[in-house]
Amino acid sequence: MAELIESVEKQPTVKETTQEVRRSRSGFWFGLIILLVIAAVAGTGYYFLSQLRDKQEGLGGEVKGAVSQQISDYQAQLAAIQSQLAAVQTDVGNKEAHFTNSVTEFSNLQNEKLDATRKDLSEEIQKLQRQLGKTRGDWLLADAEYLLSVANQRLLLMGDVNTTMEALEAADQRLRESGDAAAYKIREQLAKDISAMSKVNAVDVVGIYATLQNLESQIDSLTLLLPYAGKDETIKPVVPEVKPTDLMGQLETMVKIRHVQQHVNEILTPEQAQFIREQLRVKLEIIKIALVQQNDVLYQASLSDTQKWISVNFVKEKASQHFTLALDKLADVRIRSQFPDISLSLKMLRDITKLRIETDKALSNTSAVKTETAPAQQ
Repeated sequence: MAELIESVEKQPTVKETTQEVRRSRSGFWFGLIILLVIAAVAGTGYYFLSQLRDKQEGLGGEVKGAVSQQISDYQAQLAAIQSQLAAVQTDVGNKEAHFTNSVTEFSNLQNEKLDATRKDLSEEIQKLQRQLGKTRGDWLLADAEYLLSVANQRLLLMGDVNTTMEALEAADQRLRESGDAAAYKIREQLAKDISAMSKVNAVDVVGIYATLQNLESQIDSLTLLLPYAGKDETIKPVVPEVKPTDLMGQLETMVKIRHVQQHVNEILTPEQAQFIREQLRVKLEIIKIALVQQNDVLYQASLSDTQKWISVNFVKEKASQHFTLALDKLADVRIRSQFPDISLSLKMLRDITKLRIETDKALSNTSAVKTETAPAQQ
């Protein structure tokens, strides 16, 4: 009974049931509205999302195309750079090979020069060692050989007797100071050469040359035998005013009449007159050359030819006579004497080793004879 009462008490009333129905309907419509709002918001979001996605795809395509174009450009530039780099590497390789070849050639050349320098230096060192190894006597013998060589050259080439005598005497002095026993025979030959040279008359070559120079300066003062035209018109003589009564006297002082032995067939031109004087200068130059060369035949022939040229082309007056007289004095000189042969002493000195061997043999024989005679006397 109690349970029935409780169940009755628990059952709702009609009023409460109606209220609950109303609440459930209002919740349904509220939920439906919320669902519609959510669906509208979802559709709108989906629309905007699709629009945004389309824009992103279009923008992504443009960006992708631009990026692809830039990448293509970069790849083309990279290929060009690589080709340039390959060309540069090839050029560098060629230059490096050329530089290597140049360095190799230069190194070889320097090595050759260095070897040649070393060889020359070695030879000079050997010469210096040989020179340092010589004694004072060896130096004196070498000096005497040089003096004898100079004496022969001065005598044969220039005919210089005075210098030859001084060189021979100096060489004899060097041989005496050397103290070499083998030099005794050379000194004997030198004494003969000095005695022979003292008998030779020395020619004053310098004095004869100066005389020829003086004669050459007098050529313009000589008067040509034939007249010539072309006087110097730049110098005009001043003609004084004279009275008719003094005309003949003044004319005699201004005009000179010269008599010639030959007939005047022509008048020389200025060029011919200058040629005659220059030809005389050339003949004097030939005489100088013959004098320096000690060519007595050419010297005498040139003097005779010069005298003939003066007699044919110049007037025999005081200047020409003085000129000819000077040439006659020069013709009396014999510039080439019969010089003695002084080369034997030089040959003996150059072969002094042989003389030393002969001297040593003679000394050994002498000492052997002395040792044999000494026991015999005892």
